[in-house]
Amino acid sequence: MSAHETHAAADPAVTAGAAAYPRRWLAAVVMIGAALMDMIDITVVNVALPTIRSDLGASGTQLEWVVSAYMLAFAAVLIIAGSFGDLFGRKRVFLAGIAGFGVASLAAGLAQTPAELIAARVVQGAAAAAMIPQLLATFRTIFSHAERGKVFGMYGAILGFASALGLVLGGVLTDANLFGWSWRSVFFVNVPVAVLAFAAAARLVPETRDRSAGRPDLTGAVLLAGALVAVAYPLLEGRSLGWPAWAWVLLAAGLVMLAGLGLIEERRQHTRVAPLLRTRLFRIPAFTAGLTVMLAFSAGVQGFFLIFAVWIQTGMHYSPLAAGLTALAFSAGSFLLASAAVPLAQRYGRYVLCGGGLLLAAGIAAIQLGAGYVGTGTNPWPVVPGLVLAGAGLSLLIIPLANVVLAAVPSQAAGGAGGLFSTAQQLGGALGVAVVGTIFFGQLGAHSFTQAFTHSLPVTAGLFLASAALSLMLPKTAVADEHG
Repeated sequence: MSAHETHAAADPAVTAGAAAYPRRWLAAVVMIGAALMDMIDITVVNVALPTIRSDLGASGTQLEWVVSAYMLAFAAVLIIAGSFGDLFGRKRVFLAGIAGFGVASLAAGLAQTPAELIAARVVQGAAAAAMIPQLLATFRTIFSHAERGKVFGMYGAILGFASALGLVLGGVLTDANLFGWSWRSVFFVNVPVAVLAFAAAARLVPETRDRSAGRPDLTGAVLLAGALVAVAYPLLEGRSLGWPAWAWVLLAAGLVMLAGLGLIEERRQHTRVAPLLRTRLFRIPAFTAGLTVMLAFSAGVQGFFLIFAVWIQTGMHYSPLAAGLTALAFSAGSFLLASAAVPLAQRYGRYVLCGGGLLLAAGIAAIQLGAGYVGTGTNPWPVVPGLVLAGAGLSLLIIPLANVVLAAVPSQAAGGAGGLFSTAQQLGGALGVAVVGTIFFGQLGAHSFTQAFTHSLPVTAGLFLASAALSLMLPKTAVADEHG
């Protein structure tokens, strides 16, 4: 289940005739196909990171930026992109997102320096953030209530599959070295997909908008982007710069900017400006708890996969394909319990989500125990049980979590709540990469790759334990019944 939910108030006039649009299922397939570029991109790039490091001479900090820049741009643009789609037309913004993603992917594949690649990743993340809100809002508009469960279920299932596909695809493309492109193939492959998706979406996706939408909050969006960068930059660059005093001042300034944006949003509740943070939602304990669970979880999982990819390839000399296939054990674990997660949460409540966090932490502990027994270039089996266990924990925690968070808010605010939920996911991932990556690369100077890896794993386990503890703050029933 994706946390790529965002705000999407449907136009009542269009919704009333949703079932009348005859090509709605074709439109859904096309939009999900375009969104696959985003869904696959994070895992496919993770597998290619060590090869990028070798080819471009990227530092550890620059590798962190390759991942974090995408997530930060996504988090900064997501909600404002939803506002633009509501006001100016979702199809129009969706097409712009596809085009931007294709161009940025081409630029990433052509990058000759780490800085050029990072810049392209910023544009990629912003373009992806332009696409996802339009997909979800369009689905809510063109499908009747009875059909929405099916289309969102299809979207969630394909999203889970896409993450696994990205692990294998990243390895295959990097190993195949087609036309001597090596890691560049993981970006070039998006270009023909973007061209086809643009042509199909232009033909099949209907234009929808929300006639009551407020003006996009451009000032708030700039402030949010600045705050996110101010928080992330010191965490990403602090280690290489020797943790200067200004880094801590900048971090504090970023937090103050976020608080200031919240105060501005609070005073704007009754204006014609579309809100970014929807601060009143934070007064709902279940919503706030769910957001912090997502933040901690995303930090743990993204931080883990960054250091896992570098350790198993650069340290243990696995090929990109072998590394991707090994990481596939995590996806296999998540598929094992995916279908049972919601029924279990409905029966046992928040304790199932808490158990998921504990299983994730236990899986990391098992990986830590097994890492020292992994052979150089062979025998990944000592870490496979831990990966499977952690993947099973992911399903129990993250699949019911979106239902918990969105069920806790008024139905008219569900879109805005979803946007904040997805923003927390991306921000958490970026911060996790910064913190866990900083510890890992900081250890490499005095320790082996395996020692640096095992010394960093307790941080990811701690983040998963935090998500387990925070789950106990959720409603006892965990998943509310939906009405209408």
